[in-house]
Formats: sequence, C-alpha cells, structure tokens
Amino acid sequence: MHSLESALQSILDQVSPLSSEPVSLGQAAGRRVARILLSRMNLPPFDNSAMDGYAVRAQDVTAARADRPVTLNRIDRVPAGSAAAVHVREGTCVRIFTGSPLPSGADAVVMQEDARVAEHDPNFIQILDKAAPWENVRFKGEDVAQGTPLLQPGDLCTPTRLGIVAACGIAELEVFQRPRIAVMTTGNELCEPGTSLPPGCLYESNRIVIAEELRALGATPRVLPIVPDTMEATQAAFINAFETADCVVSTGGASVGELDLLKPAFEAIGGQLNFWKVSMKPGKPFVFGTYQHKLWCGLPGNPVSAFVTFQLLVRPILLKLQGARDLTLPVSWGTLMEPLSNRGDRRHFVRVCIDDAGEVRSGGRQSSHILSSLSLANGLLDLPPESTKNAGDKVSVLRFR
Repeated sequence: MHSLESALQSILDQVSPLSSEPVSLGQAAGRRVARILLSRMNLPPFDNSAMDGYAVRAQDVTAARADRPVTLNRIDRVPAGSAAAVHVREGTCVRIFTGSPLPSGADAVVMQEDARVAEHDPNFIQILDKAAPWENVRFKGEDVAQGTPLLQPGDLCTPTRLGIVAACGIAELEVFQRPRIAVMTTGNELCEPGTSLPPGCLYESNRIVIAEELRALGATPRVLPIVPDTMEATQAAFINAFETADCVVSTGGASVGELDLLKPAFEAIGGQLNFWKVSMKPGKPFVFGTYQHKLWCGLPGNPVSAFVTFQLLVRPILLKLQGARDLTLPVSWGTLMEPLSNRGDRRHFVRVCIDDAGEVRSGGRQSSHILSSLSLANGLLDLPPESTKNAGDKVSVLRFR
C-alpha cells in the first residue's frame, strides 16, 4: 500500500502539461499562462498628472500661501487624452486633469483645491500652497517598465492580472489547453436524481461534485451516464471516455467486490495499472493507471472518500496539466476548539471547518458515507496514525473552500 506522498509522486511522474493555444484577453480568465509575457510598453506611457489641478514649475510656487498667493498666467488647458502644445515657462501654468500628460517645462502639479481663478481675469490663477518638485506627478514607466515580465508560465489569469495585461495594450495570451476530463460512475444501485427510486437504490451524487470541482479548477468535464455492473458495459464506457478525454475520473467499482469491475475492464482494453490502495482514511481504494498516454484515476464510491482523494490526488494532476507551479491545497492555521483522535493505523483526513476567527471544529460525523459533515466543512485536518490533537492546539487546515 502506497503512502500518500509516494502515490502522488508516482502519479505526477506520468503527467506533463498539455499543449498551449492562443486566446483573446476576454477568453483568458481562469486559464494558465504558457509563455512568459513581457510588457511591450511603459506604464504609464508618459509622465502624467495624478490630480485635477495646474501644471507648474515648483520653483515658481515655493512662496505660495493662502494669505499670499502666487499668481500665474494660465497658457493652456489639457484634458486627459490630449497633449499640451506649449512649454511651461517662468510665471506660467497649464490647466491639467487626472491622467493628462505633463507639459514640458512643468515639474509639479498643484491640485485644484489649492488654487483659484483670479477675479480680475480668468486667464490668471492664484496658487494658494507650495508644491514640491514632482508632487502629484506619475512617472513614465513607474508602474511597469517596457520589457518587464507581466506573467510567468503557470500563472493563473485572474481579473486583476488581465487588467494589467490590457493596460499594456496586449489583446492575446498563450495559455495551456483546458484538460478534458471524463467523469464516470458505476453501480446497479445508482439512479439519476429526479427519477423514481426503486427499493435498495440510491441517488448518484459523486459526478456533480467531481464535475463542478473540475470546472472550478479550469478543466472541461464530460459527465457520462451511470455505468451498469457488467464487464461489457464497463469496457465500453472506458473506450468511450478515453476517445475525447485527457483523463478519466471514475467513482466506485474499484475495490475487491464481485461487481467491482473497473480494474479488470481497464486492463482488458489495454490499460496499465500503476498502483492500487493508498494508506489514508478516507480513500484507501484509490487506483491509478495509464491508457495510451492518457490517465485514469479511480476514486472510491463513498462520497466523502471520492471527494478527499480528488482533492489530494486528482487536483494536483489537473493543475500540472495546466502548467501550474504550486500543486498543493492552500493552508490556513487555526486553533482547535475540541479534541480529535485517530486510533487507526492510517492517517485520517478529518473534515473540519475553520472560521474567520481561526477557530477549527469538526464538520461532524466522519464516516465516509456521511455527506452532511462534508457539506459543512471547508478543509481537511491531517491526523497521523494513533494520535490525538487537543483543544487549544495550533493546527494547519488544508482548505478546499
């Protein structure tokens, strides 16, 4: 039986990032950058005003006071989107607005609250306060210099990152392709939600959970119909799934029961099993294999086991396929508010909830079929075998929400 770390390493050794493709800026959100992206320009592209006010020579207004204003001749007006046609000389100023290019000769901007139009002539401005050299001036390239890396390979295209790319005039990005993931589940006892429920049957819930987790991670899920427990149907489902998928994620049918047919069906179509069973709870009966350079992750059928193994073993695959550099779940630190024990010989990933105050509590009953505790939790606490953590202990929580 593999440790979690050796299982994950064995999987990741088989995974390489997918090919890249160009997409428009409007289609890039949630994608991963495939090539380094350099700024083609300075941002700002010119020295400009940080305020509405007056462009001046700082040395002309060093003596300006509210009770002794300095009067300057206004020689131009420059709205944002235009440029001054004049040079600011001694005793002159230019009306300027936020974002307007700084006129030549000026080295400061007096904000309009510190100036007033002279009563005798609107072409003269009274400056009521001094301005230091380069006060209220945004310098060319002070945000981003031309040639500066904007995005590195593996970076996630977030709205704010796309904003700076747009500000630098770039309309297209090279990103990794979205992983195509087929989601399948097996079991004669499973029924589609919304249908009638015969005696002894259950509504299937794993596919919606897995599909939405895949979508949130940037993959494109393809949800397959429930597969009946026959060798022929299972083989056909695998062949169908691999036709259009980079990876197949299945739930159920991978243990040692008489109707657990996924492993033999996978091998029958030419798949190669890499390993089966991971020393963890929940999620021991996890299986990984390859088929014609594509991947199969067989998750347990119990909903909690399927979810936990997805977070710890499948999520890193999806991220690496997209070129991500950090494949780990985010970690939050908090204080345990109740004792938690693991009396078994496998590490236990306990469903917990950590709140905004950093208080960590169990999500509820920890059996692998209990969905209610999973729906209330937002993280996992890794409890080593035969260990106890006490109330008041500082603990790290692997966050999945």
